Amino acid sequence: MRTLFALWAAPLLLFWGWFFLSLNDINFGYIMLSRQLHDLVFQLYGQMLGVDPALIPGMVAKACVFDGLLLTGFWAFRRRKAIGGWITATRNRYFDQASTPST
Repeated sequence: MRTLFALWAAPLLLFWGWFFLSLNDINFGYIMLSRQLHDLVFQLYGQMLGVDPALIPGMVAKACVFDGLLLTGFWAFRRRKAIGGWITATRNRYFDQASTPST
């Protein structure tokens, strides 16, 4: 499962790292981090998808959140016995302390 999370997170880190560096034109001398290339890439994606290029980062962010929730759901399903035991132990500990009269 760690490998799946790593394979999911690595491209996201690369994309969002490139996005924010190129958005703010922090290019360190590399053309691929320039604002001109940033605008060109989103203009091309906008033309291919038929949407305004300004909407694409929000669409990508929504997809990232959905994918993250989906992966978290898979992880929780695989660990449901351990999570259920933790919830039961926490609930019992809370209610045992609440039912004990304080002296």
